[in-house]
Amino acid sequence: MLDLVFTRRFSMGHRLIAGASERCALPHGHNELVTVTLRSTAPAGLDGDRNMTVPFAEAKAHWHRFVDERLDHALQLSETDPLLSWFRTHEPERAARIVVTPGDPTTELMAALLMAKLDAFLLQDGDRLRCIGIEIQETPTNTVRLTGPARDWLPTPRPEGACWWHRPDFSIADPAA
Repeated sequence: MLDLVFTRRFSMGHRLIAGASERCALPHGHNELVTVTLRSTAPAGLDGDRNMTVPFAEAKAHWHRFVDERLDHALQLSETDPLLSWFRTHEPERAARIVVTPGDPTTELMAALLMAKLDAFLLQDGDRLRCIGIEIQETPTNTVRLTGPARDWLPTPRPEGACWWHRPDFSIADPAA
């Protein structure tokens, strides 16, 4: 197999309130590395001329822009976190920088959500590549690696277009209920 692999760094803040350690219940941050592995949807040999599946610049353009503009320095909160309601009421402009997740924004969940988001970008970009793996290094000693379809790991099935992680746009939250 011939895979394309690339990494992007971003800083984030989050808090975990559904049973994690007390340390994680307070907002805190990490400098994370996200590495994605892409594979052609129609594998073929190199052509002897251009000799690439898809140019790296094309393969990573939407993804890197999404990471840089939407994930970097964003806050990740559960859709049930009371802080989310506070931000939406008191600082709506800052609420737009919150990644809203179904349940606690753990690294495991973020891997599944980000894989689904990347696949939405890739489908929109001509369905030439598919994400077959994503790895998020939360700290130098903690890494989550997800392979296989993101849908196998996403909690609470929801209609495909109804969730920000299934849309090929730069959304990181769905409209407030």
